[in-house]
Amino acid sequence: MIEIDPPARAQVVPAEVPGLAALLSLAVGVVSVAALYLARDVLVPIMLAILLSFILSPVVELLQRLRLPRVPSVVLAVVIALSVAGVLATVMGTQVASLATDAPRYAVTIRHKVREAQSSTIGQLPAMIGALGRQFDRASGGLANPVRVVSGPRALRTAPPPLPVEVRTPPLSPIALMRAVLAPVIGPLETTGIVVIVAIFILLQREDLRDRLIRIFGATDLHRTTTAMDDAASRLSRYFLTQVAINALFGTIIGSGLYFIGVPSPALWGVLAGLLRFLPYIGPVLAAIPPLILAAAVGPDWAMSFWVIGLFLVVEPIMGYVVEPMVYGHSTGLSPVAVIVSAIFWTWLWGPIGLILSTPLTLCLVVLGRHVKRLEFLDVMLGDRPALTPVESFYQRMLAGDPDEALDQAEALLRDRSLSSYYDEVVVKGLQMAAADCLRGVLDDARLDRVRRAARALIADLAGHDDSNPPPARGTAPNVRTLAEKALPATAAPIAAVHPLTAAWQANGAILCVAGRGPLDEVGSSILAQLLDKHDLGSRTATYAEVSRDRIAELDVSGVLAVAVTYLDLDGNPAHLRTLLRRLHDRLPGVPVTVGLWRRGENEQESPDADQVAGNLREMVIHCRDIAEAGGAADRDLMAAFA
Repeated sequence: MIEIDPPARAQVVPAEVPGLAALLSLAVGVVSVAALYLARDVLVPIMLAILLSFILSPVVELLQRLRLPRVPSVVLAVVIALSVAGVLATVMGTQVASLATDAPRYAVTIRHKVREAQSSTIGQLPAMIGALGRQFDRASGGLANPVRVVSGPRALRTAPPPLPVEVRTPPLSPIALMRAVLAPVIGPLETTGIVVIVAIFILLQREDLRDRLIRIFGATDLHRTTTAMDDAASRLSRYFLTQVAINALFGTIIGSGLYFIGVPSPALWGVLAGLLRFLPYIGPVLAAIPPLILAAAVGPDWAMSFWVIGLFLVVEPIMGYVVEPMVYGHSTGLSPVAVIVSAIFWTWLWGPIGLILSTPLTLCLVVLGRHVKRLEFLDVMLGDRPALTPVESFYQRMLAGDPDEALDQAEALLRDRSLSSYYDEVVVKGLQMAAADCLRGVLDDARLDRVRRAARALIADLAGHDDSNPPPARGTAPNVRTLAEKALPATAAPIAAVHPLTAAWQANGAILCVAGRGPLDEVGSSILAQLLDKHDLGSRTATYAEVSRDRIAELDVSGVLAVAVTYLDLDGNPAHLRTLLRRLHDRLPGVPVTVGLWRRGENEQESPDADQVAGNLREMVIHCRDIAEAGGAADRDLMAAFA
């Protein structure tokens, strides 16, 4: 009896669900946010103390360089900080007290101006509506049944008047009165005391805290970890101290400007402007509102208000776009989107104090992410450094068919490197990624054609750049480079000409740039032809189809003195390269042939049929230049012999 196997059951692959590691990371994130929210009463003073320690750390170091011991230096720095805070509080208190006496008069003036503005704008709206209604009534012939309006029901006229009710609070006892007066003061005093004490201990035990952090995060290289942490601490200290100085300068300029404009209590508004400028983006706007309202209450017209608006519109852009870039450098290291999102996040967690601390806390997280490998995602999420390398960014622009953004990136990188270096380190590697995707079948013909067109457009746009190293820009540090720029090697020495070239090598088509078999080798040959032209070598390109077995006999070889074959992606030494070189030698006997293999296999050997093998475009140009100079020298020797 033949047994028949039961049919296999159809199986449906279940949808993927988050793994244990992803769920654990999510749980850690949720618990961390909840802990930050629930422990805000403890964490806010500690964060303020850490911020104060970063600000006072350069002051302590300065006092120690003046031969003052560590403990007196810390105490003196804290006393100076408290004295400055006390002076500012005293100035603000006296200014507010003097302003409060004239507040009723200012309120009457503001109401009068608002009433005048309403009467001249919105107040005319009822009259306009009434006139429009009368015109409509005349056009329609009047109402057919006019409605009689009654002032009110008669029952309301005969109703008895309501009884007056008065609510009186009992007098407070002395203890309750003392509690009501001291309660608003005790909280800030407690917070200030905690901040000062914690900041003093942080400044005194700075090295010990650094060692404990190294122990917590671990260190396979103690020297590099210590250097990184010291560098991060010094950068944060300089940034916070510089921010305090810039905001103080901003407040001084605003206070002086308001004094000359004639706004009452200018010192109060100057101090308030300096403090509110710690709030990202919205701080200067909030600082401008009180003096603007006061200017409207003081001046007989609106001229003083316009002067206040002009003062803030002039000073804030100068501070934000001129002074800060000169002091901080090109960037503070934070992404603009990260600054906004972090401001919303920390305000939601800790309220107004969180808004003030949002930028310093975000900067601390970014610095931590740059030096701790496990926290690198913080730098990627919050930092302003590019998330993609120049090669990846170039390939992404080519896939999107956007050569304009690729041109912007190219011009940024060409500020400190030559054109051939940019082609070798960015364009060629990006085209190799595209060729690899094409061979794997993930890049269809439409996208491949888009990459070709975008790359050709970029090459055409870069035709005006010389292949030479640009001079270093003034005022920029040579070692300050972004993450994307650090992914590129330093630019090589420029290609120098030793001997002048003859007219034959400068003629069009002296070097035949032959494209390989790859899908993007024609783009590589176009780049090589452009670089050869920039070094006074005449060139023209030929596709792989033009040098095929069937069409190579029809190839125009008049004036060809050398051949350069380009392969963007070639693993090993395939047979089609050897046959191509054999056909070229047969068609152009005695003409030197240079092969550019930008990506070589591990076991690849130099082709015996090629005179030179280059590993990049720069080597290719140097080989062609050497061949041309040698040929020109031979021609000159021959002419000298005949002479």
